Amino acid sequence: MSIRTATHARPAARLMAPIAALTLAACANLSQAHDAGTDASDATRQASSQPTMAAPLVIGHRGASGYVPEHTLMSYWLAIEQGADYVEPDLVSTKDGVLVARHENAIAIVNADGSIREATTDVAERPEFADRKTTKLIDGVSLTGWFTEDFTLAELKTLRAKERLPSLRVANTRFDRMFEVPTFEEVLNLVDQANERRRLKALAEGGLKAAAKVKPIGVYPETKHPTYFDGINLSLEEPLLKSLHRHGYRGANAPVFIQSFEVGNLKALAKQTRLPLVQLLNGSGQPYDFTVSGDKRTYADLAKPEGLKEIATYAAGVGANTNLMIPLVGGKLGTPTTLVSDAHAVGLKVHGWTFRAENNFLPNEFDSSSNPADLGDLAGQIKAFLGLGMDGFFTDQPFLGRQARDAFIAK
Repeated sequence: MSIRTATHARPAARLMAPIAALTLAACANLSQAHDAGTDASDATRQASSQPTMAAPLVIGHRGASGYVPEHTLMSYWLAIEQGADYVEPDLVSTKDGVLVARHENAIAIVNADGSIREATTDVAERPEFADRKTTKLIDGVSLTGWFTEDFTLAELKTLRAKERLPSLRVANTRFDRMFEVPTFEEVLNLVDQANERRRLKALAEGGLKAAAKVKPIGVYPETKHPTYFDGINLSLEEPLLKSLHRHGYRGANAPVFIQSFEVGNLKALAKQTRLPLVQLLNGSGQPYDFTVSGDKRTYADLAKPEGLKEIATYAAGVGANTNLMIPLVGGKLGTPTTLVSDAHAVGLKVHGWTFRAENNFLPNEFDSSSNPADLGDLAGQIKAFLGLGMDGFFTDQPFLGRQARDAFIAK
């Protein structure tokens, strides 16, 4: 697929200036990864000599969120530099209908005593927006804080991103307040530029044939809370498709996956586009649109053969919680389920989530110490799941995920 880049070349270049200036500082946060025996220059060389065989996809979860604050242009750029095949922006809407990349529409959440429970921006520290704090019911959960849909894009652009897990990823906090909240358009511009650089490098080194074989970096956007946003007349799907089409993403082979935890919006998208869709499957609960409609089925039901058969009528794959593939038993990996083989039997790809290197997130047998912030054996966990035939995985540490993937397929 040919992705149009000329229209957006100059804006993308302007976006890259501050990112390039901070890349070396961010790479300093790879020190724990270096202990595994590889340095940042090795990662760059690996990225430029990626395996030619079909390989499971490495998906930069919210970018390279293990190294810098998530959902920032820096995070996406670093993920690409570390060898991610796709970058994953979660999408929510502003008051004026612009899609922006945030983990949730809640950009700061407060507890009952007024303390901050979670924040991905500095909005709680900004007195000019104190009156925007409110309480809302989001997918049946009451939250008090600040929400993207109460800000215009111009207002949101005055805020700065913060590390979402400051107590666990202390090193990431040194980048707090350095980066804006990016629009989806800016993310696509960044990916366009990265792909153009790869194409031009291949053209210079190997000519037209080499340039034609360059595998583009893909995008993996998630529509967050689609039922909620539909209910406030800020539908996500139409601007999402408009942006993707404007950047040349068309057809079933385009390097894009559109994902959702809900079912209805994916079924609606399947009637509007041939772009690949992915049904997300959580380890518990049910799609919120099922809750609204009274459908009693759960994610566990959708993960069964009959559920997967239905998903195959509108989606190209499933994004599965790791517990649906290998449940935890006493904190350790238990007996694998048949989810991967069942999905493959009906033509679905399986992308697992989320693989994180900190002991806090790893199954116990892969922990390196009792310190939850220390990095454990992420490669060991990834190997166990790739052994099931998983087709790709979301990871907060693309640097380590790429190493693990390449080592697995080299054997």
